Amino acid sequence: MEENRELQLAWDFVENTGVSIFLTGKAGTGKTTFLREVKSRSPKRMVVVAPTGVAAINAGGQTIHSFFQLPLSPYVPEARYKKRFDFSKEKKKLLRTLDLLVIDEISMVRGDLLDAIDDVMRRFRDPRRPFGGAQLLMIGDLQQLTPVVTAADMPLLQAYYDTPYFFGSKALQQTPYVTLELKHVYRQQDPVFIGLLNHIREGQVTGQDIALLNQRCNPNFHPRPEEGYIRLTTHNHLADSYNESELAGIHSEAYRFKAEVEGTFPEYAYPTDVELTLKEGAQVMFVKNDPAGKFYNGRIGRITSIDERHVSVLCPGDDCEIEVEYTEWENAKYELNAKTKEIESIVQGVFRQLPLRLAWAITIHKSQGLTFEHAIIDAAFSFAAGQVYVALSRCKSLDGLVLAKPVMKESIMNDHRVGSYIAQQGEAARQSIDMLPVLKEQYHIEQLRQLFDFSDLQLSDNQLSRVLEEHFSSSYPRLVAAHRQARTDIGDKIVEVSRKWMAVFMGMNGEQLRDPQFVERVKRSATYFLDTVTDVLGDLLPATVADSDSKPVKKRFEDALADMCIIYEIKTAILKEVAMNGFDPVTFMRLKQKVTLGVLDGSKEKPLKRSRGSKRESEKAEVNNEDVQNQELFELLRKWRWRKSVELSLPPYTIIKQKALIGIANSSPQTIKELIAIPYFGKKSAEMYGEEILEVVSKGV
Repeated sequence: MEENRELQLAWDFVENTGVSIFLTGKAGTGKTTFLREVKSRSPKRMVVVAPTGVAAINAGGQTIHSFFQLPLSPYVPEARYKKRFDFSKEKKKLLRTLDLLVIDEISMVRGDLLDAIDDVMRRFRDPRRPFGGAQLLMIGDLQQLTPVVTAADMPLLQAYYDTPYFFGSKALQQTPYVTLELKHVYRQQDPVFIGLLNHIREGQVTGQDIALLNQRCNPNFHPRPEEGYIRLTTHNHLADSYNESELAGIHSEAYRFKAEVEGTFPEYAYPTDVELTLKEGAQVMFVKNDPAGKFYNGRIGRITSIDERHVSVLCPGDDCEIEVEYTEWENAKYELNAKTKEIESIVQGVFRQLPLRLAWAITIHKSQGLTFEHAIIDAAFSFAAGQVYVALSRCKSLDGLVLAKPVMKESIMNDHRVGSYIAQQGEAARQSIDMLPVLKEQYHIEQLRQLFDFSDLQLSDNQLSRVLEEHFSSSYPRLVAAHRQARTDIGDKIVEVSRKWMAVFMGMNGEQLRDPQFVERVKRSATYFLDTVTDVLGDLLPATVADSDSKPVKKRFEDALADMCIIYEIKTAILKEVAMNGFDPVTFMRLKQKVTLGVLDGSKEKPLKRSRGSKRESEKAEVNNEDVQNQELFELLRKWRWRKSVELSLPPYTIIKQKALIGIANSSPQTIKELIAIPYFGKKSAEMYGEEILEVVSKGV
């Protein structure tokens, strides 16, 4: 990567900015290689998805529909798909802490599918930002394979989208993203052939180009078996028919090799036939890369010996045969490791088979990403934009290419919408490179802003305070007053100070951000906010204990308190780390995700458990709460309510509410009129239990 400036720039954008990226380039420019590099080197928390099962297996990821739990039907922006959001707790955590979403083969992704992804991401992340604020890395070449739109889907999609391509996505149109184009071609070396491919790719084919291409036309071409030519066709039935015909022409014994499938491995993702029928002399193609380097995905060879247990293949240019053994493909899904908090690829199923397929012919679609020394192109009846380009660009040279039929200019179809978009993105790609230094500074500043932004803390505190004010003012006046003061302190001592502090660095350049004095100032600021947040909320949150006989009110209170405690714990943990070790934009994101997962992993209830404990401890806390001013009378009233509930076979809260008990204990009413005036008591309760309660009060005063 270090030797290729384009790939290094792409790496810089992925690693040192938060901006989304469309990485494109001609066939053979290293897009797949770059994806492997990002997966192995980047510290960012990522998942890789692709539109098809085979593409997902090859990329080491999941299909888009599987990972995001999407229906196969088109996505309609106004529709609501309740089932889609029925995600597990672990999947929600994974989505919330994702740094980078990689989408391979983006050219085959429809715009509505990208919007469906956005819908899911917003649901579990920041709903105000496209894709929930996650960084996207979209990899693919729009001049190659196109998205599939059925006749049934077309009317529905046309009502919302001008184009089926990914760039028609409403969410992507709201997303600031950069376009990077890889231009150095590794697959082809002949400048004439490269120029011809460029003209086809860009829809600028001339008569001279067609004439040059058709010089390679030889309908009666019959290569020698050892030359290893493969025929590229447009349809599956053409490729299957040709392979079956060639295999039948070999008069030797056929051997069948059945695949072993363990666990979950969907048929659409099978990398080769579940039952391979092979003969000595058959032309085959390897469909997997060999770690030892003996073969690679797309390498052509011929079977030289075979029996029930052994298959040997000799490839053109080799002196030694390759002993082919069963190999494995894994179908994996992403999960969150509960201990390490890392995103891991968990194997769901295994497909075990010889890494071969019959290869006298293969479809152009299946040839995507492969490289051939020799190929026969049968694409005169190309049925989709980009198919001729994909077929021709699989070849390493013009000399290794043979056309089964002449190529007509009409068969080289290019979608004008793609051409228009590519033209715009060409200029955008040039501008993107110039933007890199600014984007890196913005990324640094954005990380600092997230560190010192306390708006979530303030919002959560407001929600908790609102619940307390509305439902607990009478029964827990001192607690409500304490939160009222905390709300004021959060606004004055934390939020307002943070706004002034953020104004200092929001306009800084890279040199100023890296200045040692500023770096030290960031540490001091983290210390200030850590101390202040702890002073305001550190003792108050564990002491926030309140109870209600109303289940909806009780749940609303507990949810608000739990959310507040989570935000408090996350914020103080991050501030403590920065105060001790300083701020680094490269590692800050990882720190934030690690802390967040640590708090979310079973700790959502910890703040409540710490303050509320078991039911017995909860009741004890209620009795000792400072809002109960006459503890002795309160206990007498509770015992009376319990006896009454046993007598009437009713739950205690249906006799008289807890809030009313506290009010009675605090005010010690002497008459029915005074009793009725107590909140949450009422005339009906007075009629049923008034005299008994006044008698209890007279004993406790």
